[in-house]
Amino acid sequence: MNQKAFQGEQLKKARLLRGLTLTELAGRTGISKQSLSLYENNGNRPEYERSMKIANTLNVPYEFFLQEDSYTTSTETIYFRSLASATKMNRTVQSLKLEYAAKIYEVLAEYVDFPVLHLPKIEFWGNDNEFDEQGSVAELKEIERISMQVRKYWNLGIEPIPNLQFTLEENGLIVTGFDTNESKIDAFSQRTLLKSRGNHQGEMFLIAVDQGTKPMGRIRFDLAHELAHVLLHPWSEGLDMIPKEEFKHREAQANMFAGAFLLPAESFARDVQAYPTDLKYYLWLKRKWRVSVQAMVYRSRQLEIITSNQHQYMMRQISKNGWRKQEPDDEPYFLNENIFQGALDLLFEQRILTPASFMKLLAKHGINLFPSDVEDVLHLRSGTLKISEVKPQIIQLKIPQNTD
Repeated sequence: MNQKAFQGEQLKKARLLRGLTLTELAGRTGISKQSLSLYENNGNRPEYERSMKIANTLNVPYEFFLQEDSYTTSTETIYFRSLASATKMNRTVQSLKLEYAAKIYEVLAEYVDFPVLHLPKIEFWGNDNEFDEQGSVAELKEIERISMQVRKYWNLGIEPIPNLQFTLEENGLIVTGFDTNESKIDAFSQRTLLKSRGNHQGEMFLIAVDQGTKPMGRIRFDLAHELAHVLLHPWSEGLDMIPKEEFKHREAQANMFAGAFLLPAESFARDVQAYPTDLKYYLWLKRKWRVSVQAMVYRSRQLEIITSNQHQYMMRQISKNGWRKQEPDDEPYFLNENIFQGALDLLFEQRILTPASFMKLLAKHGINLFPSDVEDVLHLRSGTLKISEVKPQIIQLKIPQNTD
């Protein structure tokens, strides 16, 4: 940072990070919306007292407004599973958090070797006409082929994947979580282009899933669904530019891939054919495959193990039993500690960094956030970045002279 000056774009980022509109921030600070807009667009600079008032209201360090990033990242398309129901503000908040996660990743990459992005080369044509039955059948076969291509590339075989989060992380994908109550966002994936001199890959993919109440089967399906977007779909166009019908079709393709990837045709069909219409049997299979009963029933229909009428009847029974929202044996599932947590634990244990020096390092690179915000952005254990006060040592040991 060559010169400390108020950066209007940083005010806008802080406001959006807190999910506030200009009107809402104006109401909380007593500063007019017009003045705040001028500050954000660098049309005017607030006095120090006003800057502090805004910083306190947004709960960010005052230095946040003075920072200039030493790293340059750019984000392209973001695939939100609930694009239709999630508000634009909620999507913006989560996207900004991942943007900061990408910047911090670059800082940490100077100290640790993260897994290299290891993705197979995929050619996916798909089918643009949902009313073309032959094309739809060909599309499903193509997705089945791709799912097996990925399993082979990652040496997964055809049995259940024990730990999908670990599988994604060891192949260079960044998995993180977010806790939201009203955002109506299930999961999303984001591609970020990295332009710092220390990164040789040039890109990173982040996958974020909602945490707290969703069961294991749902989380695993969400992870596989987002992997489908990473592999199958273009990242150079904004979703706002494509028709809703095309977005829905991409979502359907991602669901097809998730089912095929988590429940390979050969091994799953062999398991389910014993009692393909018995929901109690699906509950038993759920323990093995770690996928919801609904997803397995749908997969059985997809593989033509059950008929359309049988599928419809079984889904009615699922609804009658109240399993649409919660199935038997569902337990809230939390992601394992991610690679950010592992990297910081290693750096702290080896005394290469401390929580205090890590926060100073981030500030040096233009990332001025409070420790609690960094923990939230990186999905760390609470207290990971707690900074203990170090008292200066003013009393020294006195070694008595040997009087003998």
